[in-house]
Amino acid sequence: MKIHFLLALAGLAFSFAFPVAAQQAADPKTIEQFDEFNKKFDEAFNNNDAAALAAFFTADAVQVTPEGPIYGREAIEKQFADLFTQIHVSEHINKTDRPPHAIGTAGNEVWRNGEWSFTLQGKSGGPIQLKGYWSAINVREGDGWKIRMLTYNVTPAPAATPPPTASPSGQ
Repeated sequence: MKIHFLLALAGLAFSFAFPVAAQQAADPKTIEQFDEFNKKFDEAFNNNDAAALAAFFTADAVQVTPEGPIYGREAIEKQFADLFTQIHVSEHINKTDRPPHAIGTAGNEVWRNGEWSFTLQGKSGGPIQLKGYWSAINVREGDGWKIRMLTYNVTPAPAATPPPTASPSGQ
């Protein structure tokens, strides 16, 4: 009797899990929307346009930076505006590692992750190539998508290899 109960329970659990697992992969339209989203995000970065970048975020978004979190679209825009007074960004490339994955079953929230890179030119030096990884939770707003949470890191540059030392000759 207990075995039948356990099998029934396992079958019930599987029947609930299967529809969720089947919805993990994004449909081609959503993938296309995020390809366009990434292209426009790169464009806004390459134009050093703080307002255009902030428009990608929800009003209550959080951006988790290596220095700490920034809360709200207005604060995120200010952070970008301050950044662009110090540096000029070019060649921003945002790559997604895999298709968006649905959160829940409604199809209005997804998580994504990938790599980013860009070149920056500071007032006192450069150019410097930076890169790292990101993850995001996006939510559907109308016919488009917004970022509710974005996290990113900066990958440290490889350590410089010291030149080989000269060995003592004949000593």
